Amino acid sequence: MAAAPDSKAKSPEELLCAAAESGNAEAVADLLSSGADPTHFDSSGMTPLMHAATGGHVAASRLLLDAGAPWNALSPSGLSAGDLTSDPATYDLLLDHALRSELILGTVARRQAPPTDSSDGVPAESYLDSRVSFSEDRVMDAESKAVMMEWERPLMEAHARAVCTGAGKVLNVGFGMGLVDEAIQSYEPEEHTIIEAHPEVYARMLKLGWGEKKNVKIVFGRWQDVIPQLGSYDGIFFDTYGEYYEDMREFHEHLPKLLKPGGVYSYFNGLCGDNAFFHAVYCQLVALELANLGYSTQFIPLPVKDCLSEKIWEGVKQKYWQLDTYYLPVCQEETESE
Repeated sequence: MAAAPDSKAKSPEELLCAAAESGNAEAVADLLSSGADPTHFDSSGMTPLMHAATGGHVAASRLLLDAGAPWNALSPSGLSAGDLTSDPATYDLLLDHALRSELILGTVARRQAPPTDSSDGVPAESYLDSRVSFSEDRVMDAESKAVMMEWERPLMEAHARAVCTGAGKVLNVGFGMGLVDEAIQSYEPEEHTIIEAHPEVYARMLKLGWGEKKNVKIVFGRWQDVIPQLGSYDGIFFDTYGEYYEDMREFHEHLPKLLKPGGVYSYFNGLCGDNAFFHAVYCQLVALELANLGYSTQFIPLPVKDCLSEKIWEGVKQKYWQLDTYYLPVCQEETESE
């Protein structure tokens, strides 16, 4: 009796996943040249690049990236190829490719809200027109997303320590709960300027007496609109809500005029705070863009795992930070940082 035909013959994409998983670069190349789709997700939700990265197969990974495999695709558990690899060479390959892709296309940047916002974000105008609610440990927007939370206090104290070197004139963009501003005040700066754009947050600042502090100057409005009112500062901290990555990049363009020689700039480093590899990409991306402006950036690792119990997130629509380590950026002119 003749053998029954194989009804379960594998597709080119299934073969590509298998070749990538085994690290067979020659087979990967042949399958790609014959038309196998490098963007394919298999039945487990994995792409060929994820399989190659998991095995630490750098040659196969390079072939797949060159063929258009998406570096930022996510598995069902929310992991990218960069998260899945433990091989340094493969990780470096993926990181370099991701940086080049973002510098050219900015595909993730356009989706990501900056520092304190969540990954889907809301336009700044919508946030500024919406109601916010205040409690002892958080400020929330109208969609139950956290604008700022008490668990950030140690981070804000570290940021204040970084930008208050010399305690001259200090600028903070974005008040929120005032955590960083309370810390800045402990250094008794000569002048402490705070920009806040949300009318309810501004009203609360006045109610709490911030407008009566002798060394504090409050500037109400969007930083984009009040830039002409600003001087130059020894320390600057940037932490807005409801804006996008491009907004922070636009702010950076003003640093040469805002930051005095020898001054220190820092920002809340919350970009892609729910994915370790994406976060690493954006640390390096911001550092590269600041380098183009003449600044060098150091990232100081701060453990935050013990600050983030599940109870903290009760009532919050989306966790904007899920990583164990926070990398605090300290930026200075290239010559000064040396």
